[in-house]
Amino acid sequence: MIRALLAEWTKIRTQPGTGWLLLGTVAVTVAVSAATSAALSCSSSAACHPDITQLSLTGTDLGQAVVAVIAVLAVTGEYATGMIRTTLAAVPRRIVMLTAKATVVTTLALAVGTVAVLGSLLAGRLILPGQGYTPAHGYPDLSLVDATVLRATAGTVLYLALIALLSLGVATAVRDAAAAIGSVLGLLYLFPLLGMAISSPDWHRHLQQIAPMTAGLEIQASTDPNTLPISPWAGLGVVAAWAAGALLAGGLCSASATRERQTSPSSSRPMPRAEV
Repeated sequence: MIRALLAEWTKIRTQPGTGWLLLGTVAVTVAVSAATSAALSCSSSAACHPDITQLSLTGTDLGQAVVAVIAVLAVTGEYATGMIRTTLAAVPRRIVMLTAKATVVTTLALAVGTVAVLGSLLAGRLILPGQGYTPAHGYPDLSLVDATVLRATAGTVLYLALIALLSLGVATAVRDAAAAIGSVLGLLYLFPLLGMAISSPDWHRHLQQIAPMTAGLEIQASTDPNTLPISPWAGLGVVAAWAAGALLAGGLCSASATRERQTSPSSSRPMPRAEV
């Protein structure tokens, strides 16, 4: 397992574009969060955002897309170049390979997510007081000493890691970068758009409770928990269930493809154990 982890770390570290995508995750998340904080002033009570913690972490909505791309390319890049054959020759057991990939991708997502989320929180702490979000108006300073802010911050980092695992599972199942990225982004962003088109409050609430993005990002909420469609940690659990389902589907599809090729009567030569 150690050798598999080192191999996966080497591959993702040397894969073209990984470094830029990691920097892009931080840049996009912090820039969108800062721009949103700067755009929403609190000159009157009607214009004030009710939750400054959630406001300062708005960039996660877009930054998660870059995290998804990183996770997808960690799998599909090997299938596109044919390097997957070399990988399976070195690590014939697909469950070990998938576990190693998931571990490396999750570690990267946690690391870049921590930097991006803390950067967003710092931007909010610096910008929001100038926009009128001050203790005088009933808004405390953003601080990790506050248990609610700490929960929102740590939960957002975990959310990004779960999105990476979800993307990894989808990519393992479909093996094509464009299809995997499209599937993940559709899963994340189409649910909220569909919810906007639903007029029934009950159905709208149910959709928010099962959609990975709307349920998962409730972890950022720091005010009025009773008004949320789902509790913060339960929402994160929904994302974890989606990620587990995607990884299971990816593992089953991968194993099924191996059995089909190994037993195919059209092959004129025996299939090597590590063949794709």
